[in-house]
Amino acid sequence: MHNSPKKLEPKQLIIASRESALAMWQAKHIQAKLKKLYPLCEVTILGMTTTGDQILDSPLARIGGKGLFVKELEMALADGSADLAVHSMKDVPMNLPEGFLMAATGEREDPRDAFVSNHFKKLEDLPAGSIVGTSSLRRQSQIQARFPSLKIESLRGNVQTRLRKLDEGQYAAIILAAAGLIRLELGNRIRQFISPELSIPAVGQGALGIEINANRPDLIDILAPLNHIDTQLCVEAERGMSRALAGSCTVPLGAYATRQGNRISIAGFVASVDGKQILREKVTGSVDNAEAVGQELAAKLVARGADKILAVLDGIKH
Repeated sequence: MHNSPKKLEPKQLIIASRESALAMWQAKHIQAKLKKLYPLCEVTILGMTTTGDQILDSPLARIGGKGLFVKELEMALADGSADLAVHSMKDVPMNLPEGFLMAATGEREDPRDAFVSNHFKKLEDLPAGSIVGTSSLRRQSQIQARFPSLKIESLRGNVQTRLRKLDEGQYAAIILAAAGLIRLELGNRIRQFISPELSIPAVGQGALGIEINANRPDLIDILAPLNHIDTQLCVEAERGMSRALAGSCTVPLGAYATRQGNRISIAGFVASVDGKQILREKVTGSVDNAEAVGQELAAKLVARGADKILAVLDGIKH
């Protein structure tokens, strides 16, 4: 009887991460999982400041989108100073630069948006003219569509900075990803989980992605146990929709997929920034080709005029 050769345990792994508290939580979460899998391996974290962390006075859409949080980490993978990088999947550009690949998608935390306020229990309770802080065109457009009397103002910075601005009274309420608050043990600040029917989450929201240098195939088997197949398939479907619509993170669109057995259901939307034009669609398809399910959703949205909304937005950006 032949024993299959045991996978070689790595001696050392270096994780590249942004230095924000949330990014560090994510890196430590993956570090702990790797240490459990490979007890003899030394797993360390290389903290880095990215361009996206440094430019805080402009909306992301104007300064180049979410890829700003990823680029420096990829440079560390390219020059070998790190073996893997941990990202929030919603920050990962739809098309990775040549030479990089996603080795695993970690299990998703709650993907919904969270309503945070010191004086109001839910979005519906906000009086007309209330100022709501969010950094996301996706949230802004969906909230304006449902509550046109609310005033949306830009809100950048890490989770703690955003909460501080709320506590200082700059906003009546702010909208954040629930996942970040839960991971930082700030879930008690959440007054309302906003249903995906009202605010479809960002593509990949709540999921962690592990990126590697494509020249390191040895890492694929090592990182495979970290992959959560349901999350991977759902995020593939969501990214399939976004990619088909040329979705950068600077466009008001969202998608949220769930898996039921061998089927994937995905809901998505595209909107104008003011929320006056908003298209929503749903599709269900086979898990065998998750990306194609997302592409079908995109085609349905385009058939209803999504491409025209996006063309107008593109004109505004340039």
